[in-house]
Amino acid sequence: MKIVFEHLTKIYPSRKKGGAPVTAVADFDFEIPDGTLVGLLGPSGCGKSTALNLISGLAEPTQGRILFGDEDVTALPPEKRGVGLVFQNYALYPHMTVRQNILFPLQNLKGPQKLSKEEMEKRVNEAAALVQIEQLMDRKPSEMSGGQQQRVAIARALVKTPRVLLLDEPLSNLDARLRLQTREEIRRIQRKTGVTTIFVTHDQEEAMSISDRIVVMKAGAVHQIGRPQDVYDEPADSFVAKFLGTPPINVFRGSVRGGKLYIGSEAVLDVKAADREAVEVGVRPEGFIPKEDGALTCRLQAVEVMGRDISIVSRHDASEAAIRAIVSAEHAAMATGETVRFDLKPNKVFAFETESGARIAL
Repeated sequence: MKIVFEHLTKIYPSRKKGGAPVTAVADFDFEIPDGTLVGLLGPSGCGKSTALNLISGLAEPTQGRILFGDEDVTALPPEKRGVGLVFQNYALYPHMTVRQNILFPLQNLKGPQKLSKEEMEKRVNEAAALVQIEQLMDRKPSEMSGGQQQRVAIARALVKTPRVLLLDEPLSNLDARLRLQTREEIRRIQRKTGVTTIFVTHDQEEAMSISDRIVVMKAGAVHQIGRPQDVYDEPADSFVAKFLGTPPINVFRGSVRGGKLYIGSEAVLDVKAADREAVEVGVRPEGFIPKEDGALTCRLQAVEVMGRDISIVSRHDASEAAIRAIVSAEHAAMATGETVRFDLKPNKVFAFETESGARIAL
């Protein structure tokens, strides 16, 4: 099911008398293709969950429309939208077994949607098999791990064959190993069902690993939409560049003079950009090449062994934070002494305006 946002906006009045209203979602105007898994990504308070509530019908937009395919669902109540919603806390009924939890949404169907007992049983078994919990059907939530409870919540959302599946921070209550395992399961289930899925998270690694597209948000506004690798490789602005990537992008104070990009007093790249007295320079950790006569000179602090790679930690007067360069372990011998020098990979270096954060074409 294709989802279309037409200038969708949600504004909340201030809780303080005379205070300014809060724009939680600002002029969403884009389309989510049918059958895709889309990650809504951004820091806490950026409007991700509000967007999900607008799609599900749990919140009403201040202005704009939401379309499922060609159908305007903006005024439809939640139960008529055909949406499956999985919450952060799973929201399973503790006194019910797994079978009863999955069955519950079907028992509430009325009118022409009402199913026979045989059909309900068939759907419950199919949903359980899809998330691989057939052996847990007689257990109660307290007798299961967090990952198993998450699968039950997904099965309950899928049993009504929704047009759209919404996942609100579904992995945040799991430990690191279970998070990895469960996100792979979500990807598998989405591909098998083909249901359009929107996945809300503040964890950029989660979003990038399983999403067909990501929507990067800040303060209710969309900063960039695209395939995860494309957004990582071509960030639209400094916020996107800094938000995506582990370790995060290294940021320097720089300038452009005479066709060269400077970090501090060192010319590090030939560029075509016009002269600028001050720019913000971002270099991805994998963008450094250790070299004895490299263009950028840093003060060596430490070398962290990562197995196949090493992380060279250094300092530079043009940066307030420590610089992390991820390079092959074969370069470890070059990371000795008081300084280390690098050349930079042009496709891993970005420049941004210092005030607006807009990207500058180099």
